[in-house]
Amino acid sequence: MIREHLSRLNRRSDWKGALQTLGYLGTLALTGTLACLSVGRVHWTVVLLLFILHGTGYTFMVNGFHELVHDSVFKTRMLNRVFLVIFSFLGWNNHVMFWASHTEHHKYTLHPPADLEVVVPEALSLREYLSWTIVNVMGFYEVMKMNIRLSCGRLQGQWENHLFPKSDPKQRRRLFNWARLLLVGHGTIVGVSLAFGLWQLPLAITLAPFYCAWLHYLCNNAQHTGLQDNVPDFRLCTRTIILSPIVRFLYWHMNYHTEHHMYAAVPCYNLGKLHKLIRHDLPHCPRGLFETWKEISAVLKQQKVDPEYRLVPDLPANVVRPSLSSSALPRSSATSAG
Repeated sequence: MIREHLSRLNRRSDWKGALQTLGYLGTLALTGTLACLSVGRVHWTVVLLLFILHGTGYTFMVNGFHELVHDSVFKTRMLNRVFLVIFSFLGWNNHVMFWASHTEHHKYTLHPPADLEVVVPEALSLREYLSWTIVNVMGFYEVMKMNIRLSCGRLQGQWENHLFPKSDPKQRRRLFNWARLLLVGHGTIVGVSLAFGLWQLPLAITLAPFYCAWLHYLCNNAQHTGLQDNVPDFRLCTRTIILSPIVRFLYWHMNYHTEHHMYAAVPCYNLGKLHKLIRHDLPHCPRGLFETWKEISAVLKQQKVDPEYRLVPDLPANVVRPSLSSSALPRSSATSAG
């Protein structure tokens, strides 16, 4: 049945892509404008609440960036590329780095060392969550440190050197030049804004990815946490969760994460339809973030006793479970991030 519908589900749409992309950017423009204009006009508590609202939505910028890296949002490739540059800049993201890394993540999901983008078990803590919830100082520091290092033409660690070997100097130059553009561009925004006394503008743009990520953390960190690595079945290493329409929109429908890994070419706005077609073959999908993190918390608690422990979801009885000892690599259907 899925084969009959996959061609339709793979179909990209400029209209649907614009609805998601411009709708998301429009939401941020509205919250950011309200937050900036509120300064000096209303009580400081209202200003704070508006910036919290703006930051909560802005931290999902990376998910829009992720979808645009897949080249699957718009039918017109140039539109994908134009908005990829916009999202990359606004979210302090390096699309050159992520393009290379995420291709490997989809080809070899949770099969180290071929995939080092996500490594389990992940060390998550309440302290880390609270730092993301309020102001992610360490996140800002790490982003600045990385971009300064890359702007100086220096790679670091096994993963970066694997993705950008010396034999490909052109890609290395692209990587380094984008880091330089980020630093100069955001530095200009900060400098000009402060010169005109508009301190709230950098807070709404340059610093926005680094505060109030409470909701984004709960969504994004649920994708693989507690699940297995080195298995060839995406249902065992990725997690689909059922979320409300508003959170799905902000999250760019990445709550359907198993579906996304199984059929990576399917545009994010079609993943809900794909889920309905294949949900009979999926394990239980938690409803809401409370049930999701109740499940994850139990796994993390068990991993403190047994570091090798992984959650093994119950698969539908009519579907054969692959051998967990298999060394076969998972295959992504039409991965387009590369």
